[in-house]
Amino acid sequence: MKNRNTTCRITIKRALSVLCAFLLSTALCFPQVVSATPVASKQAEAAAVQKQIETIQARLDSASDNYYNAQQKLNQARSEQQTNQSKLNKTTARLKVVQSHLNDRATEMYRSGPTGFADVLFGASDFQQFAQLWDFLTQMNQQDASTSAELKQLRSETASLQTKLDANAKQAKASADNMKQIRDGVEKDKVDMQSKLAGITSEIAVLQAQQLAESQRLAASSSYLNSNKTFPAPSYQPNGNVVSIAKRYLGAPYVWAASGPNTFDCSGFTMFVYRQVGISLPHSSRAQINCGARVSRGDLQPGDLVFFGSPIHHVGLYVGGGMMIDAPYTGTVVRYDPVFTGSYAGACRPR
Repeated sequence: MKNRNTTCRITIKRALSVLCAFLLSTALCFPQVVSATPVASKQAEAAAVQKQIETIQARLDSASDNYYNAQQKLNQARSEQQTNQSKLNKTTARLKVVQSHLNDRATEMYRSGPTGFADVLFGASDFQQFAQLWDFLTQMNQQDASTSAELKQLRSETASLQTKLDANAKQAKASADNMKQIRDGVEKDKVDMQSKLAGITSEIAVLQAQQLAESQRLAASSSYLNSNKTFPAPSYQPNGNVVSIAKRYLGAPYVWAASGPNTFDCSGFTMFVYRQVGISLPHSSRAQINCGARVSRGDLQPGDLVFFGSPIHHVGLYVGGGMMIDAPYTGTVVRYDPVFTGSYAGACRPR
């Protein structure tokens, strides 16, 4: 009986010991769970905000391309308008001269009367004089006919030029209205983005650090770099010298539609940098991808341009190691960013 009681007490002590250990571990672990939950929640919030920011920035970048397309149409319309106005001025001036000449001829013929030409001809003293007068009068009639034909043509050209000018004015107004609409939308998006950025910058920095680590890991993976290699290697050397130029502008503020020398948007930055090595690029990420040979991931070299989005709406300058220098979005500066994210769309080597 004594042995049985002893065994029972030992069993109870062991059970109590296990229970205490469990309660202690629970007490120690519980604060960690409580403290981890807000962190995870904050990271999730930051990720959601970053996604919203990327969506807004995609709209801003697309708006930038659309803005410059409208600007080109406006410039073209104004150039054509100027050319057509100059032609119209010259045509109108010539028309006045021709009209005045015909008016003078009509007045002269009225004063001479219907028998004026006959009197001149039959007043000739001999056949030679008659023939000379006939030729002279024939030339006058031909000149009058030619002048009348020119007048008709000038009037037609005037009407045609006026129609073109009206079309130019209509195109210019449409482009200007489009640009204003784009600017108004951009201002709204910029305010929205600044609001979302406020108070969440540090959390987004954590996510960007995670993206950087993932991008560098992918950059070190030859299987990833060589995947989807559908373009032959470019036949000319990369423009590595632009990287050192780009580094000079690290920290320059992002400003929508800016192209330097102190503020930039994404395509304005790459355009500005490449202009300094004698290569002209359009102010449009969508257009820049066609300004040179396409480059597969495995052939990327410092100086190549890398593009993002579908349709393309962002561009950066590849510097190696899975990194680029770019002007990301409102509220940021020219900086280093990871390349190989889910929105990576391709690359090209300008020339």
